[in-house]
Amino acid sequence: RAEIEAILTRAKDFQPFEDSAFKRLDVLRGKMIVNLFFEASTRTRTSFEIAAKRLGADAVSITAAGSSVSKGESLVDTLNTLAAMHPNAIVMRHAASGAPHFLARYLPTPIVNAGDGTHEHPTQALLDARTILDHRPALEGMRIAIIGDIAHSRVARSNVYLLSKFGVDIVLCGPPTLLPPDLARIAPGVTLTTDIREAITGADVIMMLRVQLERQHEAAFPAGEYFQYYGLRLEHLSLAKPDAIVMHPGPINRGREIDSEVADSQRSVILNQVENGVAVRMAVLERILS
Repeated sequence: RAEIEAILTRAKDFQPFEDSAFKRLDVLRGKMIVNLFFEASTRTRTSFEIAAKRLGADAVSITAAGSSVSKGESLVDTLNTLAAMHPNAIVMRHAASGAPHFLARYLPTPIVNAGDGTHEHPTQALLDARTILDHRPALEGMRIAIIGDIAHSRVARSNVYLLSKFGVDIVLCGPPTLLPPDLARIAPGVTLTTDIREAITGADVIMMLRVQLERQHEAAFPAGEYFQYYGLRLEHLSLAKPDAIVMHPGPINRGREIDSEVADSQRSVILNQVENGVAVRMAVLERILS
């Protein structure tokens, strides 16, 4: 918890002042950061690159399609090759759960987990917490509903691990096929429900998740029914606290997980999350390398 609080506090220092251009710092001048993304990404990859450059570091982004992985090179050989070029850190996203942890045991180079399979996405949970704290004085005592494809969501898991350290009341909600019962046991203060209205009632924060069709080996629910039962609509907001905020890690699928009226409303802080992604990742890179 102390480390989380330190990162969140430092990230606030990196938030841009309103209507002001961000000045490039020299905190990490002379450092080289490699962004290695084996899965598609817009927000995370770009924000890590911007974060590195704002701190004065050099950043190189590599995608799987543009690397020797497409020629059959193994993950270990790819990372060993990169390590031989002596970067100061590797930011990595991979479809295999545990891939960054496996490589971190064998490489001396610091590895930042930018999302591993269905396991975790630590910097997303940090930026979500930073966004909540921009609108609330503290995390303690809040009721946060996380709704959607819980089973395949690394965002949900990382948020559960982080928020549970602050005594948050966490409600996980989704179709029965996408709501593993064992998730209620991974941290204190977690409850499960398949009723979106029950989850939202009295919530301070409504966190919607993307339906990850690319990770589902068989249909988890009938086509066309998801939005009817688990899509967030304007009418749902009356069940939450009057000042409740709506979040989504992106990319948003309008009309499937969230109605456009909600996504574009004053309650939505989705673009604030994107903005905080840069500030949080600056704090993480500085903590590792400075």
